[in-house]
Amino acid sequence: MMARGRLEIKRIENPTQRQSTFYKRRDGLFKKARELAVLCDADLLLLLFSSSGKLYHYHSPSVSNVQELLRRYEVASRTRIPTDQGGEKVEEMEKMCEFLEREIRFMRIGEEEEYTFPVLEVIEQNLEAAIKKVREEKDRKIQAEMESLHRMVKDRGLEGYELCEKQSLAPTLHGDSSFGEQALFGYELDLKLGFD
Repeated sequence: MMARGRLEIKRIENPTQRQSTFYKRRDGLFKKARELAVLCDADLLLLLFSSSGKLYHYHSPSVSNVQELLRRYEVASRTRIPTDQGGEKVEEMEKMCEFLEREIRFMRIGEEEEYTFPVLEVIEQNLEAAIKKVREEKDRKIQAEMESLHRMVKDRGLEGYELCEKQSLAPTLHGDSSFGEQALFGYELDLKLGFD
């Protein structure tokens, strides 16, 4: 078997590939955290924020809540976590994460699961509300782009008008009435009136 080459650690430029790598590595990190907690009977808290600011967390099953681990951290490190952004905020975030995870599981329609009619109606309403928000944002962006294009066309029209004015004033500025004739020198104009 051939050994894999060493991967250079640097920021992944492709956003799709970066997101995919984030999820894979996040899952691997959480798996290792669970293994460490079980194998070594260790108490641990893992907080992970994505580049978009989304919080992912894991704490070992032996710990009843995040606040307990934060209190133990303060004692061990002799560091005080401010109360306005400490345990209460983390507990709020923990509850929010649990709520969002439940919502995501709820929104995934699996063929193997049976859904009641009222549950399906709630899912449908949530999806319709989400689609409405997406459409409103799309319409707002289209409107902004159209306004930008209209301004650009208007500016180009004004520039063209100014150039035409300058060109029409050019013979009088030069004091040479034959300027127009010189411009057409060597060209014959064929103007026909009426029908052939």
